[in-house]
Amino acid sequence: MKLKVKTLDAKAKGDIDLKDEIFGLDPRADIMHRVVTWQLEKRRATARATRERSDVNRTGKKYGKQKGGGTARHGDRRAPIFIGGGKAHGARRRDFDPSLNKKVRALGLKMALSSKVKNETLVIVENIDLKEMKTKALKGHFDKLGLGKSALVIDGEAVNDNFRKASANIIGIDVMPAMGANVYDILNHETLVLTRAAVEQLEARFNG
Repeated sequence: MKLKVKTLDAKAKGDIDLKDEIFGLDPRADIMHRVVTWQLEKRRATARATRERSDVNRTGKKYGKQKGGGTARHGDRRAPIFIGGGKAHGARRRDFDPSLNKKVRALGLKMALSSKVKNETLVIVENIDLKEMKTKALKGHFDKLGLGKSALVIDGEAVNDNFRKASANIIGIDVMPAMGANVYDILNHETLVLTRAAVEQLEARFNG
């Protein structure tokens, strides 16, 4: 399929051929949901377990005599009722490390890209090179492109430094290189902006 290419000033800059096997699929919500769920679970750190009676490093010597002391009978200082003792019924260790087939992950990314094409919220620009780091000027470019409330801008191997710094203070704008493209961030933004270099990197990523 062919899409129009624009400059940051929203001027026409020719066409670009997009591969149908990457940008022309029929999006499936169940596949994209599986990938997003996998991504969010992978973000979670391991939930640390609390130390219970058997985990506390205290003496195992019997606290006092079984009888004759006039106090309750205790086995050792590891008991939860003592300061420094183990916790009763403490939290267990939970490790969030789900697995998802690589083919499903790749398919989810293709469908996320295809969904932007289908919804007409994909914008292709020639490049995002800026000579000056001017946030106000960059915001004017975005208004001309009609990016909506939020946009994810994906460049090639590396993002132009002036563009990255100029866009840092604009609410709803996120920037990343093509290597960081993922389903969650693409679907979490109203508009997806790809440079020519980003399209080449993504197509090479799937071909590889």
